[in-house]
Amino acid sequence: MKNMERIANVALLGLSLAPLVVNVDPNVNVIVTACLTVFVGCCRSVKPTPPSETMSNEHAMRFPLVGSAMLLSLFLLFKFLSKDLVNAVLTCYFFVLGVAALSATLLPSIKRFLPKKWNDDLIIWHFPYFRSLEFEFTRSQIVSAIPGTIFCVWYAKQKHWLANNVLGLAFCIQGIEMLSLGSFKTGAILLTGLFVYDIFWVFFTPVMVSVAKSFDAPIKLLFPTADAKRPFSMLGLGDIVIPGIFVALALRFDVSRGKEPQYFKSAFLGYTFGLALTIFVMNWFQAAQPALLYIVPAVIGFLAVHCIWNGDVKPLLEFDEGKTKVAEEAEAKESKKVE
Repeated sequence: MKNMERIANVALLGLSLAPLVVNVDPNVNVIVTACLTVFVGCCRSVKPTPPSETMSNEHAMRFPLVGSAMLLSLFLLFKFLSKDLVNAVLTCYFFVLGVAALSATLLPSIKRFLPKKWNDDLIIWHFPYFRSLEFEFTRSQIVSAIPGTIFCVWYAKQKHWLANNVLGLAFCIQGIEMLSLGSFKTGAILLTGLFVYDIFWVFFTPVMVSVAKSFDAPIKLLFPTADAKRPFSMLGLGDIVIPGIFVALALRFDVSRGKEPQYFKSAFLGYTFGLALTIFVMNWFQAAQPALLYIVPAVIGFLAVHCIWNGDVKPLLEFDEGKTKVAEEAEAKESKKVE
């Protein structure tokens, strides 16, 4: 799995740089880049302990409502305030997030070349005048933050599409790696809610498309085209991260059973098929499409059919990473008592 992740990482970097030197079809670039990003994020999400941030059913139900409020707020900001002012504030915000995301993405590769002590010893820094605020970090994290900071400075100054994409890919990989849906029931609730959310804001209002075009920040991937009227094809990061955390859950479900990643393969195939169908329909009608309209049924459908075929519906529905984490912590405490 680690070797496959490294190969995918190299392929992802190569694909990001390829449009600089060769003419890459944007449709192929969208599909391959998004799929490789999901694959890398899923592989990195497999750890001895489940991801720290777990979503509950209540959070999943509220997510589309919160997302709608944020989207509408951004639309009104761009409508009534200067676009340059809004984007300047957002650039500062995403500069900080970008340094953190890019540093965390690079950290596993950088750690291999640094002394073990640099990876293990924690440094505690107290915020001036607010001694109660403290930050814990290692020397390895400081080293990984250096290229992350330099890269984000380049992004803030140039706003080059390549810098935008690299930061976007880092956000996606970190999101898929760090977030957990907890269970497939929660995942189904979230994906169904966002399925409706995407359809409503794209087909019934101009809000989603307007914000996507006005928002000059790495919340979308840009793919250069040969069309002067439409110089870039776009794919929102949500169309990668949201299905990606569901696909990652399928991979961790396979790993928890000690079996080959069979349900990961079906969920990943569903994502690839759904994204390809989105591109096909978009080109057919020459209009923006809500990607989750096609991705969500494909991911859930492919996984459901495979699960029903194998007779594993009950184990899949009963799988809960939150309970697994609690059980592991209890077992660790018990073993310490015995020692």
